[in-house]
Amino acid sequence: MTVHTRLEQTSVDNTSAITAAIADESVPRTFIRVLGKPYMRATALRCVASIIRNFFLLQYRLSFLPGRVPVTRVDHPLDSRIPFLPRKISTYLDFVAFWIRSIGFLVRNYGRKVYEPARNFLEIMGELYAYAAEVYRKNLSTTDRPFYIGRPRFILIHALDPHLMCIPSLHVMVVICTYTLFRKIIVNLGEEKRLASQAEELRKGALDITEAVLYVKQHSVNCISAAMYAMTRYNPLLFPVSEAERFASCIFREAKNPNEEDGDLIREHILSLYRRFISEGDSAVDWKEPLLNFLKEQPKV
Repeated sequence: MTVHTRLEQTSVDNTSAITAAIADESVPRTFIRVLGKPYMRATALRCVASIIRNFFLLQYRLSFLPGRVPVTRVDHPLDSRIPFLPRKISTYLDFVAFWIRSIGFLVRNYGRKVYEPARNFLEIMGELYAYAAEVYRKNLSTTDRPFYIGRPRFILIHALDPHLMCIPSLHVMVVICTYTLFRKIIVNLGEEKRLASQAEELRKGALDITEAVLYVKQHSVNCISAAMYAMTRYNPLLFPVSEAERFASCIFREAKNPNEEDGDLIREHILSLYRRFISEGDSAVDWKEPLLNFLKEQPKV
């Protein structure tokens, strides 16, 4: 093969679509790759520390010291229209691996070119947990979660999760952040056409996990609206109102359960409550006010 031919082949390779799925990325290898890079290592460790401090330790501390922070029930009658589907537990628990694989895919395929975007990705994930914790520290929230131990993973959830941080849903915030941030990164790289299938894979994955949190009864439909609102306030360029409306309009759109009529009611409620939060937030002194006001309206535990 001549040098000219090799250059032509390289050009073709650089413009053809990448077909590898992000779901096939290895989480352990991603950890090794990221921690093995001094440029990203410190940020990755701070991200992990933020997750532990603002979710696990905060929740355990407040659950062991009842009464210090009010706890509110945030269930909605529409939750009963959504069936309890234990088989969705794997999808629900995939939300952390979901964003880790996204970073792994970028680093494996683009190397040093994405070290800075990947480091920023890690920084944002750590910030999201601290951002949501601003609400949790003022008012905890819970839902009517069935006690089910028919699958081992549910035993793990009941043992490790006090279920006191429902509004806003970090699960939903994390997956929304993942697909929108990935899309922003590939646009900045000029790779949106080559990675169009991966961007859509993440958007659909975010919807699947959002539906799963409702199927396994870890959250209420109210929590979805709150998470969408929190993401818009956190970064309105990353998740503007138009994207939030698009996202909400797709929830349960392709599902057999709930049925079409119930699905329409659920989407309508999620969007209506989201718009209420946005409207109230426009005149609020602090972004948390609409969520805290909503929590005050709900019954206390």
